[in-house]
Amino acid sequence: MKKKAEWPRKLRSQEWFGGTGKNAIMHRSWMKNQGLPADTFDGRPIIGICNTWSELTPCNAHLRDLAERVKRGVYEAGGFPVEFPVFSTGESTLRPTAMMFRNLAAMDVEESIRGNPVDGVVLLGGCDKTTPSLLMGAASVDIPAIVVSGGPMLNGKWRGKDVGSGTAIWQFSEMVKSGEMSLEEFMDAEQGMARSAGSCMTMGTASTMASMAEALGMTLSGNAAIPAVDARRRVISQLTGRRIVEMVKEDLKPSDILTKEAFENAIRVNGAVGGSTNAVLHLLALAGRVGVDLSLDDWDRLGRDVPTIVNLQPSGKYLMEEFYYAGGLPVVIKAVAEMGLLHNDAITVSGDTIWNDVKGVVNYNEDVILPREKALTKSGGIAVLRGNLAPRGAVLKPSAASPHLMQHKGRAVVFESIEDYHARINREDLDIDETCIMVLKYCGPKGYPGMAEVGNMGLPPKVLKKGITDMIRISDARMSGTAYGTVILHTAPEAAEGGPLALVENGDLIEVDIPNRTLHLHVSDEELARRRAAWVSPVKPLTGGYGGLYIKTVMQADAGADLDFLVGARGSVVERDSH
Repeated sequence: MKKKAEWPRKLRSQEWFGGTGKNAIMHRSWMKNQGLPADTFDGRPIIGICNTWSELTPCNAHLRDLAERVKRGVYEAGGFPVEFPVFSTGESTLRPTAMMFRNLAAMDVEESIRGNPVDGVVLLGGCDKTTPSLLMGAASVDIPAIVVSGGPMLNGKWRGKDVGSGTAIWQFSEMVKSGEMSLEEFMDAEQGMARSAGSCMTMGTASTMASMAEALGMTLSGNAAIPAVDARRRVISQLTGRRIVEMVKEDLKPSDILTKEAFENAIRVNGAVGGSTNAVLHLLALAGRVGVDLSLDDWDRLGRDVPTIVNLQPSGKYLMEEFYYAGGLPVVIKAVAEMGLLHNDAITVSGDTIWNDVKGVVNYNEDVILPREKALTKSGGIAVLRGNLAPRGAVLKPSAASPHLMQHKGRAVVFESIEDYHARINREDLDIDETCIMVLKYCGPKGYPGMAEVGNMGLPPKVLKKGITDMIRISDARMSGTAYGTVILHTAPEAAEGGPLALVENGDLIEVDIPNRTLHLHVSDEELARRRAAWVSPVKPLTGGYGGLYIKTVMQADAGADLDFLVGARGSVVERDSH
């Protein structure tokens, strides 16, 4: 356990506000135009509240209220809270894709923390990319930091049934194409899918990343699953405000918490909850920020022995409300520990070990959080496939895949872009059946650009009308954590980088062997060499602004798709005062 720092000690904020010099007086006097008493800057911890609130990010539109609750806690513990906004990546609205701007948001977070007089920071997130961007930026600065999630929405409701945000859209859309649901019914279901504040209430990327933040030790225990509109979401926000003040006094920083053991815990918890494949990218990028050696191989190695025990959509039956009422993530962490798969001594923001945080919790519903012997999938986690089609790896979520497709050889039906897919997928003359493998190109980090959530391509109506609900799909794209199916993603190198995916042609045989972790294109090396010599990228790269910087510096999916110059923590030092 980390040795607590001596208190009182000189705080970082005193570099701005301490003393009687001209610069200190200027800094204090300008802040006092907000009506602050003279003793506000007497050496008490100044706590930043880094808020991704935005009305264009519906999942985070309620975070102003939580910020007020955090402030109460900070005041109660003797600190002074200051709220500030950062770029908010709204998954549901931002184009071309929120993933393109995760790194920009992380840069905003990092420089906002580093350049301002705060001693600790509370990170308010919720929507998919806001949580990793907050963690990445804060980790790069490495002052005391703690996460509060906005929480999931209440269960969707339609005609007496629970419907999961995201997951229901994929299901109902396919049902419309197959003729099982009318367009009018689909439109009628719309209003019931998102009926309260909060993020997706399936185990999509938002709930997955809230779970990852908790499993990493960067939130108070129990944070991940509390519904956004439950009063206990406000309570944990206020308690977090109290706790960050103590963390500053203890000098408990992200580098003390985000160890290799913490990442291994998070990967195993991800397998147990049936978490989103997007977590792979975000944890790889976060590990790069703190200098932890984490790879795709770690994801495969650590997830193989973890059963998926959380019975939530899209892998299972229930939604986040039931998960919270059953005991939430602490119950899962305890279960992983009892399987002998947890580093029990990993430190969390509580200042105690992760085991001590969860050892007393109780599972209140064993149909939601299943016993190991009744697991949805005996080997959960993330499967990492390699072969001549994915030399640097591709990923698949076994808990969302179809068992009969785990070993399959099929004819490739190739879509050269997402536009090509949309133009052809509904055509009756499309040469495709359920034995084929759908291949989508040029949707990776550089190709889309931004690596959009288009990998879970909807099936063609001619196949859906036969009652077929799943086919193998392969791409360099991502998919929503709310999606499902035998979908192979993040193929690296991507097509836009000249990866083998770019060379696949209609009619090529592809063999997928998930138990043996292989992905093989049955085309000779000589033929691939001939195709490569003739290949010309159809992607027109962005040149100006952030887009140009992104294209020049973004890394591939197997490295987390961070910008190469952001790897490695840079600390909190501010070199000079401008006044």
